[in-house]
Amino acid sequence: MSSCSFVFLWTLSAFAQESPAEEPAPLTPEELAELEAALGADLSAAPPPPPPTAASPFPSAAGQGRGAVAMQSMNPDLSFIADFALAGFSSDAPLMSGGHDPQVNGFNLQQLELAIGSAVDPYLRFDANVVFSQFGVEIEEAYGTTLGLPGRTQIRAGQFLTRFGRINNSHPHSWAFVDQSFAIGRVMGGEGNRGLGVEGSVLLPTPWFAELIVSETMANGEATARSFYGAKDLGVGSPLDLQTTASLKQFFPLGDDWSLLTGLSWAGGPNPSGRGNRSELYGGDLTLRYRPITRQSFTQVTLTTEWIHRRRQVADDVLLDLTSYTQLQWRFAQRWAWAGRYELGTPARAMSGAADIEDPLDPEWTALRQRGAVNLSFWPTEFSRIRLQYDLDLPGWRPVPEHAVFLAFELVVGAHGAHAF
Repeated sequence: MSSCSFVFLWTLSAFAQESPAEEPAPLTPEELAELEAALGADLSAAPPPPPPTAASPFPSAAGQGRGAVAMQSMNPDLSFIADFALAGFSSDAPLMSGGHDPQVNGFNLQQLELAIGSAVDPYLRFDANVVFSQFGVEIEEAYGTTLGLPGRTQIRAGQFLTRFGRINNSHPHSWAFVDQSFAIGRVMGGEGNRGLGVEGSVLLPTPWFAELIVSETMANGEATARSFYGAKDLGVGSPLDLQTTASLKQFFPLGDDWSLLTGLSWAGGPNPSGRGNRSELYGGDLTLRYRPITRQSFTQVTLTTEWIHRRRQVADDVLLDLTSYTQLQWRFAQRWAWAGRYELGTPARAMSGAADIEDPLDPEWTALRQRGAVNLSFWPTEFSRIRLQYDLDLPGWRPVPEHAVFLAFELVVGAHGAHAF
């Protein structure tokens, strides 16, 4: 029986019930079975997918049921992350080296970030981070990543943050603090070390997780390649005029509740003190994390330390310096966390022992600098965060300590993926 026949019989039955003159005749078992069969046929019927066209050799996902999951929507995942801060400084010229750090007394828009991500096809994925500020727009990252290459390898190409060290390739909303560590700002730049280039990585055949990453990127950019060409780009005359970065990441589970991540990094490239002069960075980082999974708990404790030794050729000598940070974050409740950080930076010294050579990047950095920070964070939900932070800065070349207080707000809307370990 067709759906039209079913509707006709149902209408007759309803009309008969509304008429007081006579009672409707009960349906026989055969008629009930025929009605049920007709209803089932109507519900399961679906139009076949349209045939392939010249413009698209693949069949449409419409009408394919669960098979349509394999066809990625052309609409990418989008999210907006806004970071604001109310800041108070004791100094008229605070030493804030991060491009997204609060810079002035009063209200600061640290960034409004648009994160975009989607699978392009079965072979490539596209990701981008576009940052809006009060003074312009910048493309922070925009790159493609391969999917499913053989040999446990992966390639990404475009503009990206290099994977030197622990936090260089992270974005401000994933930091444990309102401001960027001055280790990154001093050595890498206010926006972190990034550039146009290509990166290859491979999972090594070891019993534990070990990943080797090598990248080649442009060495220019005052805020993105400060230790290399920086603001004075001498151009690319050979492959040696590119920045090369190599990292080895290793992960060790230390039982059910403890884990350890270690990293060794190196970066080398040209600097503008003269054609052929080079800079080299040597880094080591360690992250120890406690997160109970054997019992129900919101507790999470993370200890991170990173050290960067820099070697730079200048006109008649070689400059050496060391910068580091150590931070501890304790999430003691579902919505609350405490964090503390200590930073250290030595002045640049000449390998020859000469005392009259000036650091071309930081001429005022003539003594040891130390900075401490503590903060308290509260998450109303997973889409928002409120943070109160205090900084104590001790630059040895300034006569008095410097203080800073921040009250920061963060809002997230849209689809935003989980952060890396």
